[in-house]
This record gives sequence, structure tokens and C-alpha cells, in this order.
Amino acid sequence: MPELSTPSITSVLVANRGEIARRVFATCRKLGLGTVAVYSDADADSPHVSEADAAVHLPGTSSAETYLRGELIIAAAKATGADAIHPGYGFLSENADFARAVADAGLTWIGPPVAAIESMGSKIESKKLMDSAGVPVLGQLDPETVTAAELPVLVKASAGGGGRGMRIVSELDKLPAEIAAAQREAQSAFGDPTVFCERYLGTGRHIEVQVMADTHGTVWAVGERECSIQRRHQKVIEEAPSPLVNRVDGMRERLYEASRTAATAIGYAGAGTMEFLATEDGEFFFLEMNTRLQVEHPVTECTTGLDLVALQIQVADGARLPAEPPAIQGHSIEARLYAENPAAGWQPQSGTVRRFDIPGSAAEFHVPGHPGRNGIRLDSTIVDGSVVSVHYDPMLAKVITVAPTRTEAARLLASTLERARIHGLTTNRDLLVNVLRHPAFLDGDTDTSFLDKHGLDTLAKPLADEAAHQYSALAAALADAAANRASAVACAAVPSGWRNLRGPSSGFQSKEFTAGESTIGVRYRLTRTGLELDSTADTAWPAIELVSATPEHVALVIDGVRRGFDIANYGDSVDIDSPLGPVALTVVPRFTDPSTEVAAGSLIAPMPGVVLRLGAAVGDTVTAGTPIVWLEAMKMEHTIAAPADGVIEILNVEPGQQVELGTVLAQLTADANTEGEPT
Repeated sequence: MPELSTPSITSVLVANRGEIARRVFATCRKLGLGTVAVYSDADADSPHVSEADAAVHLPGTSSAETYLRGELIIAAAKATGADAIHPGYGFLSENADFARAVADAGLTWIGPPVAAIESMGSKIESKKLMDSAGVPVLGQLDPETVTAAELPVLVKASAGGGGRGMRIVSELDKLPAEIAAAQREAQSAFGDPTVFCERYLGTGRHIEVQVMADTHGTVWAVGERECSIQRRHQKVIEEAPSPLVNRVDGMRERLYEASRTAATAIGYAGAGTMEFLATEDGEFFFLEMNTRLQVEHPVTECTTGLDLVALQIQVADGARLPAEPPAIQGHSIEARLYAENPAAGWQPQSGTVRRFDIPGSAAEFHVPGHPGRNGIRLDSTIVDGSVVSVHYDPMLAKVITVAPTRTEAARLLASTLERARIHGLTTNRDLLVNVLRHPAFLDGDTDTSFLDKHGLDTLAKPLADEAAHQYSALAAALADAAANRASAVACAAVPSGWRNLRGPSSGFQSKEFTAGESTIGVRYRLTRTGLELDSTADTAWPAIELVSATPEHVALVIDGVRRGFDIANYGDSVDIDSPLGPVALTVVPRFTDPSTEVAAGSLIAPMPGVVLRLGAAVGDTVTAGTPIVWLEAMKMEHTIAAPADGVIEILNVEPGQQVELGTVLAQLTADANTEGEPT
């Protein structure tokens, strides 16, 4: 650990939320420091609030009203006696004006010098600086002067990252609209609408180097990470060390040298990350420097044993780093668990997390044992009962494994995610498992086009197949019957529908569920000889024997193999976990409420969000695919288009309106010759 003479920091306010706030608090507790949280209206019940020693409310829900209000955060620090501010990542973490205001208020800024943030804060200016320092860069293009010959280009936000404000443009006539959309996203996420263009490389490796520097001249290149598995330019799976760098002779040394050169050139201190785009032969180009902690920092911690947050705090307190960082041991992989549906265009999800359990996670927010040894770490925003809102990033948690080899780390992570119990929300869990088990991933063939190359039809395929859904539905029906028996006043031991004599009077019990677009019907009866399934139903059942059934667990013997199903009933929904794969079912009510029926031609909100703008008005004739409504959800724009040709008959929303999942946004009539007047 670094040398620290007279520490001055006693209490740390984290100017952030969720997982990163909890992560910083964990280290503060380990160092004996006080903790202060800030929170918006939407985060009042979030775990990071209750875990802090003190918490201050920031009125409002949007980032602009709350976590981007530097003056409110500084006032919160003063009101609670905090003497230092840690910015986390995102929000104000790379805002030089905020860092300066923190220092001017007499507080310790746990981050790099203001001048370093300013020099790297603009991706446009930072590339010029790195070019002059001899670090290879990709050339930038002025959005106003891009020509057809320079296409495709990548539009990027100058002030931030995380995929927000980023667009690939291949057609010149679409560039203005994409730039405008990128500017809106950048303004919403970072408070700065500045964007720029650069040459787009369709494939490549996203490699980054963790740097740590003190104020006494020591600069570490701690280790590199590979973050090439991405969706919408946002990282999904990260690992350390990089399989590409391991393969190319001399690449690690060149990356480290370029990173130390870049950090030294700007007088850097604290934790930072140099991001590069690399080719398969080991050539690399500087993309940006993140003057903060990275989301994926746990994989570096798990392979070095370092606590990067502790180092940030100690360096901010004037500590000296040892001459060299520790050596890399083993391999670590991190998977970001998002509240989104990859199979439905990455639609963000919101709602209540009924249950969240990662089996075998021996560590939370710290290295699970000795670096490089087998272990599972969890860094999470949520706990059981957490409510996921539409106002912030959809990342729920990071699940991290470490093992002596890359293959072992991938296998352990895939198995852990598959066995995780995640109830109440659709997530990208199935995609993560499928990627981790894909032969190309295991071979280290992981460029930035991985998801496009191998296809979401394969990668987002449910872990539970059609047969697993069928067996899970049967288990859910039997568990429900067991629950009914347990609550019965009389004859609780007698199965529902049971008859002493088999015959027409001994009817089948019926239960119906939906899973996505599919409907699964179950018809069974319990006789003196055991479970009998309706052989006349559409479902073809194999030989199945009921071993036991309780409201929480059902054991079946299916074609001679015993299987266990854990059941969690939440009223209108049921989650079933088994080795055959996780299954989420919705109970079909026996009687349908007419008020829930939706008219034909209706455009339904696929997610909660805020209406940004409208692409048509009542009476307009539109063709299939015409954008009708733009929604903002979780800091990203989503387009709701006309499903077919027709006339806008009803438009139920207006810009600025908050809508919930399932809201009818508009209604079309298929008759393009009508006047299209509202009904």
C-alpha cells in the first residue's frame, strides 16, 4: 500500500448513486472513514442511501435536477461534515468546473487535477494533445464538412462515454439527423451537447490500460483490460488481461509505455484509463482518456489484489505509491447485468426486482480471496425489492469471476449467471451466458462486431428451451395446487379435483400461462396411481412422474431423470428456476377484463419513458416504419414506428409526457382513404 504520513480525509461524500456509491462506501468503511450519500426522489429507497452514515435528498428525478447539480452536492457535503467528495463515474465525474468548485469550497477532490480533467475532458482536444505527445490517434472529422468518401463515420459525444451520444452513420443525408439525436443524448447525459466525428472502423479490439499516479511523480500502468463485447457502443463483458495482448508479442509493453507517456504529459494524478482501438496485428490508436474510475475496474482488482478506490483516496490525501504495481495473477471476467431485452431491440425494462440472488458470490465490492484464485464477486445496484426506474442507466449489477485461466473464469461466470435468481425483470442474462459459452469467445476472437457477427437470434436465445418451459409450467401448476391445499380449511390433504373412482367425473385440472408471445396450457389430474396428464391436449408429454410438490418446490421424474423446480409465485407471475434454465411465466386469468383489451392498429409503449417528440399528427397518412413517437428511457432515445400503412386516427401523447409500459400512444386505421378524424 502507498505511504501516507498525515491523513486529512475523515468523511467522504459520493456524488453518485447505485452500485458505484455502494462500492466507494465499502472501501470507506474498510479505511475507517465516514460516508455520505445523495439521492433523488427516484432513489429514496435505494440501497446506497440506507448504507451511508448520512444521506441528503436532492429534490427531483432527472439527472439535470439532481446528480448534475454540483452546487447542491457541495452544500450536502458541508451540511454533513464531509471533507472529501468522490465523484464515482458518469454524472460530474469528469466535469472540471465541478472539481474546481469542490476545491474552492475547501473540500478534497478524490480525482485528478483540474487541469488534467480539462485537457482530457474534450475528446477533440485530448486527441490533439496525445498526437503531439507521440501517442497514435485516429483522425477526427468536422461534422460540418464530412464527405461521402469519408463514410462511414462515428458520431461521438465530446464530454462523455457509455455509448450515449454515439451513432454510426453510413449515408450522408442521414448525418444531420443523427448528429441532432446524438447532441440531445449528450446534453441529457452529460450536460454538454458537443459532438464530433471520426473514421469508423467496423471491427477492432477495445483495449484499455488502467493507470494510477501520485502527486510525487510515480505513474503506474497497472494492467490492461479488453472490453470488445459491446452493444450500442456500450461495454457488456470486460476482462483482464486481454487475450489479444497476450497473443501479440511486445504489445503490452507498447501499450503501457503509451499510457504512461500520456498520463505524464498532462501531469496526471489518481486513477484513470487510457482507451485504445486495436487491430488484430497489435496496432492501436488512442480513443480517449477517462479521468475517473471505470465501471470495469473490478477485473483489474481481482488480478492484482489492489483496491483502486482506496488508492484514489490515499493519493488524494497525498500518499506516495510504491515504485512498481503488483504483478498480474490469473484471469478475471466481468459481465454487466442490464435491465433490458436484447431480443426485442434492447428495450430497457423497469419495475420491481422481486428477488436477486447470485449463488456462490463470496465477495461484494472487494477481491474474493487471493488475487488470481477462483472466486465470484458481486457489485450490485439492487437488492430484493429494489425498484428500477426509467431515469438512469439500466445496469443492475456486475458479476465478476476470477480464476487461474481464462477458460475457467468464463466457465465459472456462465454457470453463476445461469443459476442466478433474478425475478421481476427481463435482463440480458441469457445473452451473457450464451456469449461466455460461445466457441469464438472461448477462442479469444472477441472484436467489437461480435454481437453483429454471431447474431442476436443465437446469442439472445433463451437458456430454457420449449420443453423446459413446458415442464416449468407443469411444475408451476402443481405448486399452485399445493399452495391451495395448504391454505384449505378442510380436506387439505386431498388433491384438488381428486376422485376416488377414475372416470368422466374425475376431470382434469387446467392452468394456462404465457411466456413472451407463447401460451402454455397444462391439464392434469392426480389419481391413486399418481400424476396423469391430458393426452388429448395439444401438448405432447413424455413419461412424467410426480415425486413431490410444495408451494415452493416440485420434483418430477421426466423420462427416467429426476428434476427439481424451485417456484416463486408473485400473484400474476411465476418464476421457475431449475437446471433446465430460468423461466418466467404470466398466469392467464380465467376471465378476461374487457377494459384491458387494446384496439387493432394501436401503437403501444414498449417501455416506460418520456415522450421527446412526435413524427406525425392526427390525420396524417403514414407508411409502415414511419417514426411516430420518440421516447427517452434510461438516457437513450427509442423510436416507435408505424407497424403498417394507415392514417393516424388518435394521438394520445405530447412532448414531455411521461408514459408507462403498455400505454396506447396512438391508433392507426388501415383505411388510407379516410379523413382520419379522431373518433
